[in-house]
Amino acid sequence: MSRHSARWRRNPPATDSPSRFGYAGLVSYSSEDLETLAGAEEVDIETQAPGGPAHRTTIWIVVDDGEAFIRTYKGPDSRWYREAVANPAVAIHVNGQRLASTAIPASDPDSIERVSAGFRRKYAGDSATDAMVAGPNLPTTLRLEPA
Repeated sequence: MSRHSARWRRNPPATDSPSRFGYAGLVSYSSEDLETLAGAEEVDIETQAPGGPAHRTTIWIVVDDGEAFIRTYKGPDSRWYREAVANPAVAIHVNGQRLASTAIPASDPDSIERVSAGFRRKYAGDSATDAMVAGPNLPTTLRLEPA
């Protein structure tokens, strides 16, 4: 059992607030996990094609307004991106932790702009930033939620 599910069993959401489970509401990482993700220069994403072996790829991540986002700078043909779309059960490896996650498409204009702005801030001066915020890569934006 994850420490998240144990915490929620001890302190379930208030009944008059939107559900933090399933489709009715947003599920979020703990504030500690969000801080770790926000502070990480790079993370590894673990993906697996349906019926294939799991593998890891080093990627960038941004946190904006309590939500974690990833995007590929190699475009929609990137292996890890294709696998995450086909099988959204992914894991993020950061600072010795494995965060089981779900990758959810976030291709709406607001998410794309928030994530692009986050990449520009976090990776200012890195030559790969321009590719990360380039037009063809914008639809590869994914939001992560804990699994």
